[in-house]
Amino acid sequence: MTATFGDASEAAFVTRLRAGEPDAFEQLVRNYTPPLLRVARRLLGNDDEARDALQDAFISVFRSIRNFEAGSRLSTWLHRVVVNAALMKLRTRRRHPEEEIEKYLPLFQEDGHQIVPSVEWMESAETALQRKEMRQLVRTAIDRLPDTYRTVLLLRDIEEMSTAETAEILGISTTAAKLRLHRARQALRTQLDPQMRGSR
Repeated sequence: MTATFGDASEAAFVTRLRAGEPDAFEQLVRNYTPPLLRVARRLLGNDDEARDALQDAFISVFRSIRNFEAGSRLSTWLHRVVVNAALMKLRTRRRHPEEEIEKYLPLFQEDGHQIVPSVEWMESAETALQRKEMRQLVRTAIDRLPDTYRTVLLLRDIEEMSTAETAEILGISTTAAKLRLHRARQALRTQLDPQMRGSR
């Protein structure tokens, strides 16, 4: 995540936001709309809903900026507000309960060995992702993950945020973030395994 301000200038900027300066809010919207909209799009998969979520997030920021804790990074806090707004939209959109992630995790025998052992893929993930059909398979596999795990995977692996930032945005411990990420990656690999084993 790229910082827009240095520590001192960010503190001064937050002071202006708290004072309700219209120019400061205009600058906030201008500087942060591209990265925040990208996150909302990835979570929602729909441009109109992503823009609605971003608008809801900026309204929330405007109303709650006085509660912003000076010890946090502004960009991290803004991402947290946008992620929450997007997840709210997902919950209202979803008519059926989420599937459990266990459906996509590898199965193990009583002795701890996998029932279907992992094998090396025929080509690297980087090479496979150069193919359009594989990129679509990955997107579909990510979309199948429960929101709890999909959000961690998107923030950590797609947005390339640190584990600490991801945990702060989601309001969880770094240990919980690492565990969710591990399970999300496992589930993603299990889904892609049939295609990747035979791809060449």
